[in-house]
Amino acid sequence: MQGAADPGAVVTPGDGGSLVRVKVVPGASRDRIAGLLGDRLKLQVSAPPEGGRANKAVCALLAGVLDVARRDVTVASGHTRAEKQVAIHGLEPADVAHRLARHARHT
Repeated sequence: MQGAADPGAVVTPGDGGSLVRVKVVPGASRDRIAGLLGDRLKLQVSAPPEGGRANKAVCALLAGVLDVARRDVTVASGHTRAEKQVAIHGLEPADVAHRLARHARHT
C-alpha cells in the first residue's frame, strides 16, 4: 500500500465495530489497496460499478485484507458514490488500523 503513513487515519469507531472511509476506483485491472488518498483508503476493484458489483468487490477485498468473514464487511454509506464508508463488524478501529498497516508492509 502506497501513500501517507497512517492507515489508522481512515478508520473511526462504528456501531459494533469500525468504519473505514474509502475511495473506490471500479474497472481496474485487479483488486487492490492502492494507498491512502487524503483521509480515505483508495481501493481499486476490477468489477464495474453496475448492479452493486463494485461494492461487493470492495467488501470482499477488505474482508480478505482484514482476515474477517465476508459477512462482517458491509457498505454503510455511499452505495452509489466513489466515496464510501465501509463497516467492519466486530473489529475495533485499532485492530483494523493494525491489520491495514500489516498489509501495507507486505505489499
